[in-house]
Amino acid sequence: MSHASPKISENIEAYLKEHEQKDLLRFITCGSVDDGKSTLIGRLLHDSKMIYEDQLAAITQASKTSGTTGDKVDLALLVDGLQSEREQGITIDVAYRFFSTDKRKFIIADTPGHEQYTRNMATGASTASLAIILIDARYGIQTQTRRHSYICSLLGIRHLIVAVNKMDLVDYSQDRFDEIVADYKEFSKNLNDDINLHFVPISALEGDNVVNDSENMSWYAQGDGEPLLRLLEGVDVKHDSNLVDLRFPVQYVNRPNLDFRGYCGTLAAGILRPGDAIRVLGSGRTSTVESLVTYDGELEVAYPDQAITVTLADEIDISRGDMLVAADSKLEPTTAFTADIVWMHDTPLEVGREYELKAGTSVVSGRVARIIHQTDVNTLERHPAREIPLNGIARCQIEVKQPLGLDPYTRSPHSGNFIIIDRMTNVTVGAGMVVETLSASNIVWHDMAVTKQRRAERNHQKPCIIWFTGLSGAGKSTSANALERQLFGMGYSTYLLDGDNVRHGLCGDLGFSDDHRQENIRRVGEVAKLMVDAGMITLVSFISPFQRDRDLVRNMVDSDEFIEVFVNTSLAVCEERDPKGLYQKARAGEIEDFTGISSPYEAPTNPEIEINTGELSVEDTVKELVLKLRQYNVIA
Repeated sequence: MSHASPKISENIEAYLKEHEQKDLLRFITCGSVDDGKSTLIGRLLHDSKMIYEDQLAAITQASKTSGTTGDKVDLALLVDGLQSEREQGITIDVAYRFFSTDKRKFIIADTPGHEQYTRNMATGASTASLAIILIDARYGIQTQTRRHSYICSLLGIRHLIVAVNKMDLVDYSQDRFDEIVADYKEFSKNLNDDINLHFVPISALEGDNVVNDSENMSWYAQGDGEPLLRLLEGVDVKHDSNLVDLRFPVQYVNRPNLDFRGYCGTLAAGILRPGDAIRVLGSGRTSTVESLVTYDGELEVAYPDQAITVTLADEIDISRGDMLVAADSKLEPTTAFTADIVWMHDTPLEVGREYELKAGTSVVSGRVARIIHQTDVNTLERHPAREIPLNGIARCQIEVKQPLGLDPYTRSPHSGNFIIIDRMTNVTVGAGMVVETLSASNIVWHDMAVTKQRRAERNHQKPCIIWFTGLSGAGKSTSANALERQLFGMGYSTYLLDGDNVRHGLCGDLGFSDDHRQENIRRVGEVAKLMVDAGMITLVSFISPFQRDRDLVRNMVDSDEFIEVFVNTSLAVCEERDPKGLYQKARAGEIEDFTGISSPYEAPTNPEIEINTGELSVEDTVKELVLKLRQYNVIA
């Protein structure tokens, strides 16, 4: 390997000292499949003299069997090291490479372009300050171009270089380049406003405008255009870090002996000095910084991304997962926040399902309470969704069981990101960027209301009214009570309203005339409607002899939220049972307007469910009812 600097051979110590002082730029290459990402990185390494001779010899040999560039050396093989990558000619995993110039050090993440590996692209982008979006000059902007650009925007990457590659295949046409630039600028209007955009026409295969100016595209240089490497050397990322808000997540408590207690971690944001007043987020305990310890000695000041050990003037209870903030910081832990989620698993995200959320050094249980909207990566339009599929991107409301110290991602990425872990498999299934934390003072707008749908999703059931109607003694209350016990045992949220019980309270002032019967049903219907709004499966057991009264309740809720159960047990069986002796009294004329004897019963003409307790045991009745409720998607 050779390097442009002669100090390597003349004065290695001076070179190393100079190299140590260079700033570091982390960037990614992304875009659609076959846009030339791996070839571009290979070209950067080759033309900046950062390839060892044995590496060059190895890929020269490999190009004969796995290359895609004919007789030329396939520089993409420098980063496509997996056998499956070479066989398919695509990037699958994220490949990291290091190189440097006289002005700057670089770490490149070569990310896959295939939609199936979008999660790997998001992983590579999570630590980058700049992204190179490659576009094949022949095909222009593709779906993955939009998806990757949008993910970069979500991840707070403020510097994008749009490299229009394979210009050699379009005869280095300026018109084609200008057309793609115009298309991308139109698309980028929907990205973050503070993104810094650059456009450069290149040929990674031929080396045009990668490290050196292209003779084939003099029109670009005449317009003061710079080759890609010069753009990478010149981009200013010093001001991207948050130097205002102190955020120090404690990763480890170092207690080697009785005389030393230090709190280890990486400073996520802000500037920290000995003597600064700090507060432990959550407990509220305060102290001052005594020293900042590193392997090379104590520091007078620490900046973001530095790994340090903090000692305090006071011995206070601090453990892994706690966060140190400035004493006057307004940041408070929260259990609810909105976030943009990139879903990374074949099994879609389920609203209401519990996952593990890892934010910094804290791991808590939580769930997506609601999907606010999903974003179409082609148009960036938003639409409602009930789940998030693989590679889907959606804004969600999250609720966690233990408070977390979080910032909006755009303000402080290190304390504004998290990953979602499946509790059963321990697989990382999603990544999120906090949009806004929700406190008691701002969870007030209509968009965040606790709705019937959210309550139902939490309980994994469809709220509805199951209305049992039939003659006295038909088995309505017995069946409803047995069904509720079964549903409750299965983990569902239920409530039973029984006619006799309601008559003692809510409707205690009503008699049994037609008008009073109708008012009785109306009141019960209103209560049942409230129960449905609360997300409950509401079982109602009433004779309710008149069709108009049952229809009145049916019309109070949505069409699929009223299930009429006709307990069609014959009058003879009911009178034989006569559990309360009412039929006997009615026959003796002691009860007026008794349904089935002195008052008519209007049987349902088209009930959702019909049962006959004269033919079925209680156990068989419940089995039949559970089967029907599954068919109506009330329960799973």
